[in-house]
Amino acid sequence: MADLEYTVEGGVGTILLNRPHAKNAFTLEMIDAWAAALRSARTDPDVRVVVVTGAGGAFCSGIDLSVLDAVGAEPMALKTMLTEGVHQVARAADDLTKPLIAAVNGAAVGAGLDMALMCDIRILAESARLSEAYIRVGLVPGDGGCYYLPRLVGMSKALELLWTGDFVDAAEALRIGLANAVHPDDEFADGYRRFADRLAAQPPINVAMIKRAAQQSVHSDLRTALDLISSHLAVVHGTRDSAEARAAFAERRTPTFEGR
Repeated sequence: MADLEYTVEGGVGTILLNRPHAKNAFTLEMIDAWAAALRSARTDPDVRVVVVTGAGGAFCSGIDLSVLDAVGAEPMALKTMLTEGVHQVARAADDLTKPLIAAVNGAAVGAGLDMALMCDIRILAESARLSEAYIRVGLVPGDGGCYYLPRLVGMSKALELLWTGDFVDAAEALRIGLANAVHPDDEFADGYRRFADRLAAQPPINVAMIKRAAQQSVHSDLRTALDLISSHLAVVHGTRDSAEARAAFAERRTPTFEGR
């Protein structure tokens, strides 16, 4: 079986990190496949939601240390490995206009946590444990942790977690805004799949425009954001899916969306 598997079923694309013996630590080959899966999902009309999860008892323990050993200590070689290799996933995730869900089934550590942070939604199993553990091994967060974490939990809490490398359990992650939901381990797979299916049933053009408008608003002033959303609303109103939603609402039935 491949170290990373990508499957599509019922409108949901699932990226499975499949190295349970290594707690799903990723290799550069996995990174290439991961980014390729996200790029494929972006343009595939059969995919409306993407889920990233891990096999076995872990989500992802970060980069496989053998990769760092192979690159060596030369600064530019390491920088190139990150920017041209590992950071492919962050860029592909940022380009994805569809919902991206991290289904965190166990430990998410270092770059493994960063990979979860770059998703739109994080759903955790009760056994999940999260840590920005870079400082424990004499490094700094190399995969976006210093970007994503303050935006989710605020600067002060983010710095605490980045400086200490402390582990956060699922309940605490939910409390501080790192998780959107937590499910018992034996209900976890059904729980995140129900949510993914719910998003997949929404009108895809609306979902994409809402995601982009929300992301862009972080970097915009109010008037710019209002101007953008007025254009989005006008475009969406003229789509077949919008007409179907209004008709289904009036007729009290479940709508069916085509993505047009």
